[in-house]
Amino acid sequence: MLAFNLALKNLIGRGLQTWLNVTVLSIAFVTIVMLKGFYEGMSEQVKTAMIDTELGGGQFWVTSYDPYDPLKIEESHAVISEPLKKLVKQGKATPVLITSGAIFPEGRMQSTMLKGIDPSQKITDLPAHYLKDVQTDAIPGLIGTRMAESTKLKVGDYVTARWRDANGTFDAADIQIVQIMNTIVGSVDNHQIWVPLDRLREMLEMPGEATLITLQKGIKDIPKVDGDWIYRSHDYLLKDINELVRMKQSGGKFIWGILLAMALLAIFNTQVLAVFRRRKEIGTLIALGMTRKTVIGLFTLEGALHSLLALIIGAVYGIPLLYLFATKGLTLPKISSDFGFAMPKILYPSYTMGLVFGTAMLVLITVTIVSFLPTRRITGLKPTDALRGKLS
Repeated sequence: MLAFNLALKNLIGRGLQTWLNVTVLSIAFVTIVMLKGFYEGMSEQVKTAMIDTELGGGQFWVTSYDPYDPLKIEESHAVISEPLKKLVKQGKATPVLITSGAIFPEGRMQSTMLKGIDPSQKITDLPAHYLKDVQTDAIPGLIGTRMAESTKLKVGDYVTARWRDANGTFDAADIQIVQIMNTIVGSVDNHQIWVPLDRLREMLEMPGEATLITLQKGIKDIPKVDGDWIYRSHDYLLKDINELVRMKQSGGKFIWGILLAMALLAIFNTQVLAVFRRRKEIGTLIALGMTRKTVIGLFTLEGALHSLLALIIGAVYGIPLLYLFATKGLTLPKISSDFGFAMPKILYPSYTMGLVFGTAMLVLITVTIVSFLPTRRITGLKPTDALRGKLS
């Protein structure tokens, strides 16, 4: 306790130098917590939106299906296997049939994906119910805001669509836009038109077939299916999101690494100067019987107290700042929502006790190590030389 009081007194006695170091260190601490919180929040929001709107509790894909290979889309369909049919009848899964095609808005051709879904499905939050009981001679279609913006289509508009059926024959018909959904999940919006599943099966001459089966959220018993179907878990379906977050975190580490390095450099220089200027004090302490180990511990403690003061000051202005971001969020530029996966318009950070405690321990440990390094010269110091002001 005596060493702590002495170290704190010496630290505060340095005046402005101490508070400048503490302020820079507190900024680094708050920035690290804030950036990590935004990355965690982005990951949670994006994953939640995609699971709710598209992925459900996982999916079964036709083995040939690859969403990134448009040349295989038309061939990626198969009759639903019996275990999956049973889940669909029980309301624990919903099939989706996908094919590539083209539409001709305002006389110009644009590639698109035609996706068939059951209008009565409750597996995902996709508003497929707008396709149910629609009074129109055309094919009812559901599009997203991105698709509406790129095609200039509005509710009630007709657009001609062309596709190729299972026999390779091209056919065409009019689609009437019955609703425009507002969703942050670009993978159910970009260049896509949703139509009733039975209608699309009829158009493609693929009765009872599907491209993928979306399972109910929280489903526990995943059936074993052989043949044309393969199960895709959330780990597989969300690997792009995990990779994006990892890349963003790598960039964030560079930013907070620079801030932390600046603060640590200032503390290192302060410790070097302290050991140099306080040579007589060190010699006196050793001459009075204090061991070199104790003196080193005293100087290291003085440096480590920078982190404690930084945490206190950081909490004073950091808690209101982080609370403001947590409640109001951070509005992202419009271009940020045009990815092939979900990107929220307003990003809300996610702060946890583990995040705050882990960052605090990072700051405390690194500051303690940096404070210890300059004090190693004390181990070889002779008390007589120190009393004369020498440091060899």
